[in-house]
Amino acid sequence: MKPVLRDWAELLRISALFTVPGDALAGAAAAGLRPNRRTALAVGSSLCLYEAGMALNDWADREEDAVDRPHRPIPSGRVKPAAALAAAAGLTGAGLALACRAGRPAGLVATALAGTVWAYDLRLKHTAAGPGAMAAARSLDLLLGATATTGRVTKHPLLPATALGAHTYAVTTVSRNETQGGAAGAPLAALGLTTLLGVLASPVRGGQSFRGGAPVASARGVAQVALAATYIATAAKPYLHATLNPSPQLTQRAVGGGIKAMIPLQAALAARAGSVRTAAALTTLIPVARKLARKVSPT
Repeated sequence: MKPVLRDWAELLRISALFTVPGDALAGAAAAGLRPNRRTALAVGSSLCLYEAGMALNDWADREEDAVDRPHRPIPSGRVKPAAALAAAAGLTGAGLALACRAGRPAGLVATALAGTVWAYDLRLKHTAAGPGAMAAARSLDLLLGATATTGRVTKHPLLPATALGAHTYAVTTVSRNETQGGAAGAPLAALGLTTLLGVLASPVRGGQSFRGGAPVASARGVAQVALAATYIATAAKPYLHATLNPSPQLTQRAVGGGIKAMIPLQAALAARAGSVRTAAALTTLIPVARKLARKVSPT
């Protein structure tokens, strides 16, 4: 990868980018529909708004990063602050335009999402409202996929949106200590929440069929169990390590594990809604995200 491209890849956290499409796809599954053209527009909008948030985050934190993370693209001089801010504005505009092409309801949800992203990066990140704002952004992203797919706002995606938001809240809370470390309570709480969400993502009634009076696991039920287990395994181990030794390095690994765990969680939510094909498609992103994370940090 050329130096300039690598600098921007690091700024935009491209290894975390693969956690984004699952929001819209899980939203479509929760709405009870197969992904369609409007779902693809929602995915494109989500990708743009996510990357806008990454660029804006580093622009807003450039002075803090100069002290705590001088190797980051902006404080190291590899990316100009004005360029990062311009990228954030341009990506936000592109994200809103794509969402509006999916219909007015999707455009309204995307506008709320973009507002939440900018509010988090510019004002709320270092306040008590920070984790809640980030959780709201992920929940809105799933709702964007559902709204774009159906063309209207429905209540069916609220439960999976809440689950994804809760996971995001935990990851964001842990991330607040990733440069200093020293806080075991946040990863411990995240570990407990991850376990709970994994259990909730496991098979619901209907995940089994009966033959001759004996329960037989269905493909949907098997997929849910496997994906829920993958979700817990991906996040739980680094959370446990950070709980036992809350050093900056292990805390950063815990944040990275929480980010990577979003993909199996999204897949589990899609399977729970009955869309096994969508869940299977999302699992193909897991090894790609892991491979890229070795080259470009997702945090």
